Amino acid sequence: MLYFDHNSTTPLAPEVADVYAASLRDLYGNPSSTHRAGQFARQALEQSRRTIAGVLGVSPAEIVFTSGGTESNNLAILGSPKPVHAVTLAMEHPAVLEPFRRLEQQGVEVTYVKNPDAVIGAIRDTTSLVSIMHANNETGVVHSLAEIARAVALRRAAGQAIYLHSDGVQAFGKIPVDLSGIDLYSLSAHKIFGPKGIGALFVRKGTPVERIQFGGKHERERRPGTENVPATVAFARAAELAAPMPDDLRNGFEAQILRRVPEVHVNAGDRTRLPNTSNILFRGVSAEALVIALDMRQMAVSTGAACSSGSLEPSHVLLAMGLTGDEARSSIRFSFSRYNTASEVAALADAVVESVEKLRQRHAQEARLAG
Repeated sequence: MLYFDHNSTTPLAPEVADVYAASLRDLYGNPSSTHRAGQFARQALEQSRRTIAGVLGVSPAEIVFTSGGTESNNLAILGSPKPVHAVTLAMEHPAVLEPFRRLEQQGVEVTYVKNPDAVIGAIRDTTSLVSIMHANNETGVVHSLAEIARAVALRRAAGQAIYLHSDGVQAFGKIPVDLSGIDLYSLSAHKIFGPKGIGALFVRKGTPVERIQFGGKHERERRPGTENVPATVAFARAAELAAPMPDDLRNGFEAQILRRVPEVHVNAGDRTRLPNTSNILFRGVSAEALVIALDMRQMAVSTGAACSSGSLEPSHVLLAMGLTGDEARSSIRFSFSRYNTASEVAALADAVVESVEKLRQRHAQEARLAG
């Protein structure tokens, strides 16, 4: 199987698998215990925290370990002081949109903007939370957070209790991350060749966040539950290995598709994107049918967010960008990684060209029979 769905999840890097296996075997103590086994686990936990903080350029005390990006987003949004008004993007991941819908049920007014350029104008005197993803999981579009961060900082300096959260799950490990002016930032290990079930939330010192689960006093009373020490060790190793990748594989793939396949369009192709992500509209082709056709050829791609797979609804991200329902249902996401090779990407391009041609021929044949 050739794998081109790395925005959905990534395989464990060999170096990460090695430390993960060793930690599962050796670090079995509860890090809250005072005996030697517990203290070995505590030392490993805190070293993992220091490593991830070092990669981000923040204080270890500002890193809260969670079970992944979804929990980090929920903790940031639902754990912040209940806002009167909040601002977010219409194309956020469901792990951000659903917590905001929960707040709406509790009487909070939420403004959903379709463009990051509209965020600053949507902020009011009553706004206390702004949440803008760093990079979109479906299209790879990278959002500039600097101006929004400055606007939030100016309002806070004037006395407004307002904080900025960013879902950085897709950005971290793929592009440089600068947390200047960002108060809350969500991370997930399984997007960077680490294990599933472990993530983190950066909480800038002084940012009020209360736990949304209840139990012990773990993670500075922000996330109760015995810490998954082996997973944090693996997460830290994955973070150490992460490095921005070049965009040559993506660009070469798109060039081939645009040259060889008629009636295609690269969604958000004119925007700054993650170097590994390509979302392409194949007009007249069912995206689901193309995913299946490529899977039959041992190639894994996606129609978009794995968290929404199985839904009959078109991508809310693509609809918010202005695509029609039919166009959204004809769009495929390809997400590459440092482990993909040029020869694999060339094979993918050949498979896409042939599969699209066959699917269009079949569609035309069915239309003639129906007519």
